Amino acid sequence: MKTSTAPAWPRAGLSLTVNLLLGIPAVVPAFLLWYFASNWPLAELGWTDREPTENDGVLPWVMLAVPVISLFGLIWGLANALLRRWTPLAPGAYWLLSAAATALPTLTLIVISAVR
Repeated sequence: MKTSTAPAWPRAGLSLTVNLLLGIPAVVPAFLLWYFASNWPLAELGWTDREPTENDGVLPWVMLAVPVISLFGLIWGLANALLRRWTPLAPGAYWLLSAAATALPTLTLIVISAVR
């Protein structure tokens, strides 16, 4: 079995960079998921308040959100499946790093909006 003597971090850095870049458009699916959840299931449980101007129902949001979230999930999954082969990290560490890096831009915007 041939082992690589190259350090793992440069190859893991590529995965980190790609997932940070994927995290920028991931803000849109994250917003759609939050908007849907906060206006319907969480509002039914009494955990959030519905948007007062939201009177179109669930169907338009489902018709918009499902294709957007599915397309992003497909792109993210394929990109990470390809990058996973190059990275010497353990599978659990790789997927945790990928998910955290993708969520970082959204979490940054949440913190910025909470501070303002």
